[in-house]
Amino acid sequence: MSQDIHLAFAHPSERAAATEGAAPRDRISLRDHIVEVEIGAFQSERGHTQRVCFNVVVEVARAGDRIDDDVDRILSYDRVTEAIAFELAEERLNLLETLAERVAERILLEPQAMRVFVRIEKLDRGPGALGVEIVRSRGDLDPAHAAQLTGARPHPRVVYLSNAAIAAPHLTGWLDWLAGQAAPVVLCVGLPDGARPEADHPLAQRRVDLLAIEQNGWVLAARDPRCVVVGTLTELDWGMKHDQMSLWAPSKIVLDAVEGPKTRPRDSVALAGWFAGHIEASDFLVIGEDLPETQGLKARAVAVTQRHLA
Repeated sequence: MSQDIHLAFAHPSERAAATEGAAPRDRISLRDHIVEVEIGAFQSERGHTQRVCFNVVVEVARAGDRIDDDVDRILSYDRVTEAIAFELAEERLNLLETLAERVAERILLEPQAMRVFVRIEKLDRGPGALGVEIVRSRGDLDPAHAAQLTGARPHPRVVYLSNAAIAAPHLTGWLDWLAGQAAPVVLCVGLPDGARPEADHPLAQRRVDLLAIEQNGWVLAARDPRCVVVGTLTELDWGMKHDQMSLWAPSKIVLDAVEGPKTRPRDSVALAGWFAGHIEASDFLVIGEDLPETQGLKARAVAVTQRHLA
């Protein structure tokens, strides 16, 4: 029992050594790597960063009889820190468990990595360190998901539809034309017409407006079943790779963005422009509204009366 307790609180390198089996592997480790990041499921954890500590041990396949002092024949420590930095930059997360899972997956994509121990701890949430530790092996990787992680993300065409465009009689014709293009299509909408709830705090109002945009999106989805509402980057990536016409529900991606939009949700065309840049869209088409300011993004606007988009 005492040995079990010791291992429960030991560094991941000791856990790895204790469970190495009959054919021990070489290991590399990252100790006490501290990053300031915004993370957490509680409202009090939003809007500011906290210190998060990473301890990672990677069991690696032997490089062969000779390494020859060649860095290309080993798993570089940089690949471990890069995996952490990549996942922290991808989106804001609520759970350490999710972050640990994603870091482990990304490390196991490296050809030398066979098993990984990941411990992540929050240092500022209480009198001690609060954390999670996971162990994952190469065999735990789902091949389809691994291919998704390593594959290049498509560059979609982002199309903003005003309320007048949603109600236009030739909406179906526009969607027919968009569906026939080679690039995947992601649709965006704005706030619905009419009165909306008013909140006394700007952060509360932001959420109210984002939810109102999503409600307007469901109105469009009800008009044409090809418009599939998506709210996460995972859903979006799947839709782009499977010829789905996705309709962006903005709340999660906006609230979880590491570098979120500076515009308010009420400036919905500008919000859609930010989203187009965030997902590296090939171009941005606005129907029924003026173009917002965009940097480095190919964009054009067309009137609701324009029946043909080509």
